[in-house]
Amino acid sequence: MEIVIVPDAAAGGELIAAAIADLLSAKPDALLGVATGSTPLPIYQALAARVQAATLDASRARICQLDEYVGLPAGHPESYRSVVLREVVEPLGLTEASFLGPDGNAADIAAAAIAYDRALAEAGGVDLQLLGIGTDGHIGFNEPCSSLASRTRIKTLTRQTREDNARFFDSLDEVPHHVITQGIGTILEARHLVLLATGEAKAEAVALAVEGPLSAAVPASALQLHPHATVVVDEAAAAGLKLADYFRDTYAAKPAWQGL
Repeated sequence: MEIVIVPDAAAGGELIAAAIADLLSAKPDALLGVATGSTPLPIYQALAARVQAATLDASRARICQLDEYVGLPAGHPESYRSVVLREVVEPLGLTEASFLGPDGNAADIAAAAIAYDRALAEAGGVDLQLLGIGTDGHIGFNEPCSSLASRTRIKTLTRQTREDNARFFDSLDEVPHHVITQGIGTILEARHLVLLATGEAKAEAVALAVEGPLSAAVPASALQLHPHATVVVDEAAAAGLKLADYFRDTYAAKPAWQGL
């Protein structure tokens, strides 16, 4: 696992966007797994700026969801399909034909989850998966004590996660209780995992995931198992890292040819 400490969220967004641009240069039809929420917005903004400036051709990129709420009406502005279309697909000049996501309104949610897991494999697997981290250490919607071998499935959200996400809705009561999420085992199959964390509220979760023991109680600690996982944090989110100076020295000495 590589830990990169950046000055702020904008710097993190630019760094990760550059890595995605390099990937698309080498593999124009790469499958990019995207996360939602406020944290990854600087990444998507930096990518859109590159597309608008004609320094990045993303026209053949494919996009896939990390998770989806269960039961929100089709077209609901806070369904993750709507969010990804609005924040990623449209700004990059892509169409829905480039997009893979689970059906949160399927009659059989369990079957829909299995079908999405299979669709990711049939698409050739995820080349780069973007991740955020919850204040309780979750990735995707794999809440604490999720199996480290879990596959895409239905999960019940904790009260903390629902409260964290209530800012996107008119009230807590409107936040769904259930989601379809890629499992930890599914996430670990991506070729490159990139987690971005910003802000003081994420510092404890980052420290536990990076420097703590591998534990289902901190789902993000599963990144310790991955051969190519990158954790990008701003100074505030790095505040709890005991090895912060070592991580800074390691990144400063990193050969340019290694990339992110």
